[in-house]
Amino acid sequence: MKPDSKHFYQLSYEERLEKLKQQTGLSLDQVDLLKSHFDETGAVLIENYLTNYQLPEGIVPNLRVNGKNYWLPLVTEEPSVIAAASHGAKLLSADNGIEAQAGQRLVEGQVIVQTTAFTQLDQLIRQQQISILAVADQSHPSLKKYGGGAKKVVCRQLDESLSSVEIQVAVGEAMGANIVNTMAEAVANWLEQHKYQVVMSILSNAGTYQMVTVTGQVAVTKLAKKGLSGSQVANKIATASHIAQIDSKRAVTHNKGIMNGIDALVMALGNDWRAVESAIHLAAVVDNQYRGLSQWQVQGDKLVGTMTIPLPLGMVGGATKVLPLARINRQIANVTTVNEAMQVGAALGLAQNLAALVALVTEGIQRGHMSLQVKSLALANGATPAEIPVILTKIGSQQPDATEIKMIITAIRNSKGE
Repeated sequence: MKPDSKHFYQLSYEERLEKLKQQTGLSLDQVDLLKSHFDETGAVLIENYLTNYQLPEGIVPNLRVNGKNYWLPLVTEEPSVIAAASHGAKLLSADNGIEAQAGQRLVEGQVIVQTTAFTQLDQLIRQQQISILAVADQSHPSLKKYGGGAKKVVCRQLDESLSSVEIQVAVGEAMGANIVNTMAEAVANWLEQHKYQVVMSILSNAGTYQMVTVTGQVAVTKLAKKGLSGSQVANKIATASHIAQIDSKRAVTHNKGIMNGIDALVMALGNDWRAVESAIHLAAVVDNQYRGLSQWQVQGDKLVGTMTIPLPLGMVGGATKVLPLARINRQIANVTTVNEAMQVGAALGLAQNLAALVALVTEGIQRGHMSLQVKSLALANGATPAEIPVILTKIGSQQPDATEIKMIITAIRNSKGE
């Protein structure tokens, strides 16, 4: 059978590469590069596998949370993320460091029902709650052995013809998507047996019952920088925080800085960063306005920051044990439970946020950011890793463009007779 007569997913790995080469004009060197990153686990994990796309991983040392120091692996392609997180961690390291607390963790599933008789449906759910929970538990009985399982079911009206029957499930150390989807489908079948029309059933990524609160403080005197007193810097940070509460455009960038750290840790631990992003950005909407997730205030001689966010993580299932590096990263991070991972992840976000705000209200975000971006610019314009230190020495404090970088690279190579 010729490759062209098959669907793409039916092709062997070599056939897939050949097809892609024909369609896109990839060179032999490019195909060889794709092959060099082949991984058997990755080939099984996703559909139409091509290669493993690698991102750099670094370490944030000594983030202090609830009196314990953590060394956290971060996966990110963006320069300055790890430097900023490390700086924020140092600023917030006094005493017990960042205080963090995670509450009871439940994952929700939704069964969307089409009915104009909400009151009747709501009464049924209230009267039959025990039966419904039993139906859910029977679809995934192993959870009960570990103290988990379906805990509550409620009914919420969406509009005049649609309602949401919502089941709350304790999923233990798992992220819980597959568990809750199975339970939601079991409840959907039960509702259909009671003559209700079900539109769909699936988990919710809202993270409403997966909240974690973090609080960090730093002595105002530690914030003095670039001719500004610590008090001036602290007050400017408090103002910047307030702006993120009243202006959605500023809030988006404020929150992106927080997610720089959280996403990088979530990826390193083999978790679903898209689910985390979705839940956290929903939580940023308060009173129909998108707002900054953290708030900073000057309290006496301290700058105090607080943040409450959902953080839907899992320590078992999914890719957490499939990807070898995820297992290593979990050991590096030294987190043993989901609640601990939630606390550490949120604390990292707060530290990242503080460092960004300090830079923003003092020297400006570009100076520190661009000094690290120069390395990326040099690599993108043909520099080798060995040439980077020489390039940095030659440019000093300048902010060169691509043309200037290429001239420096040429000069370096000419001086070596290349």
